[in-house]
Amino acid sequence: MAFDTAARPQTLAARLDAELRHAHPRTILEAAVETFGDRLALVSSFGAESAVLLHLVSKVKPDIAVLFLDTGMLFGQTLDYRRQLAAKLGLTGVRDLRPLYQDLATADPQARLWQTDTDACCEVRKVAPLDRALAEFDGWVTGRKRFHGGARLALPVVEQVGEQIKFNPLANWTKADLDAYAAEYELPAHPLVAQGFPSIGCWPCTNPVEQGADARAGRWAGQDKTECGIHVARAPGAIENVGGDI
Repeated sequence: MAFDTAARPQTLAARLDAELRHAHPRTILEAAVETFGDRLALVSSFGAESAVLLHLVSKVKPDIAVLFLDTGMLFGQTLDYRRQLAAKLGLTGVRDLRPLYQDLATADPQARLWQTDTDACCEVRKVAPLDRALAEFDGWVTGRKRFHGGARLALPVVEQVGEQIKFNPLANWTKADLDAYAAEYELPAHPLVAQGFPSIGCWPCTNPVEQGADARAGRWAGQDKTECGIHVARAPGAIENVGGDI
């Protein structure tokens, strides 16, 4: 199928979502690549469920830009997994995004911001680096799914965010779908999954959870926070207020 990329983002996103809302994830990825080509990026945490989407995209466009947020506070197992999985799948466009030195020097010089303001910590270590990297792309792909609950329950397959189009190819898939796909293609699991981590972020804000609990229950446990911020609408220039009253 062919899509008119000259259409206004809102119109294009609505049309794509209508046409792809029940499609297989690979079909959604193929449409995304057809629409945006090299102006498309995939954002991946190389976390507990990342292998499925990364494997799918490796079959569609193995040189796609894969944006990986190396916050400086990731588990060592995640860094090892990122290297091993990218090599295994033949992904040649993985980019490690890191916070700017001057941002850390200003906002988190002692690397303790997570203890007092997790939103500000995520802003400087994840949101701002991703915003900078995404500036060169017209569309991007995420691994979010509806079964994760919360705000994700109403997740569309394609959505418009600012001037960009965001694709969520796995929105419709269940945990059983992911497990079946991973087993079929013998995809290696993140090593922390076996230790009770169904969702994996930075080590200070990620805990193991009881079997059967919500997949994201171990993220920012005990807080109202459920998202790091990269999928949350926010005012431009928020990075200027990091460490302040945001």
